[in-house]
Amino acid sequence: MGFWTLLEGLLLFANALAILNEDRFLAPRGWTLVELQRGRRNTLKGQIIGLIHACQFFRLPLILLNIVTIVVKLFSG
Repeated sequence: MGFWTLLEGLLLFANALAILNEDRFLAPRGWTLVELQRGRRNTLKGQIIGLIHACQFFRLPLILLNIVTIVVKLFSG
C-alpha cells in the first residue's frame, strides 16, 4: 500500500462523513452539535461529532480534492 492509496482512502472516508444527513441519520442517534454544547467535547463521541461537522463544513475543498484525484487517476492509470 502506497502513500497515494492511503490519501485516497482518507479522502473517501472524509467524503463518507461529509454526506451524512444530520436530520435523518445523526439526530435520532444523538450525534448533533447540541451534544457538544453540553460540555462533552473531550469524550470520544464529542470528538467524532466534531470530525463529522468539520467534514461537512469543508465540502467545497473536498469537491476540489475529488476533482484533482480523478484527474490524476485518469492520467496515471
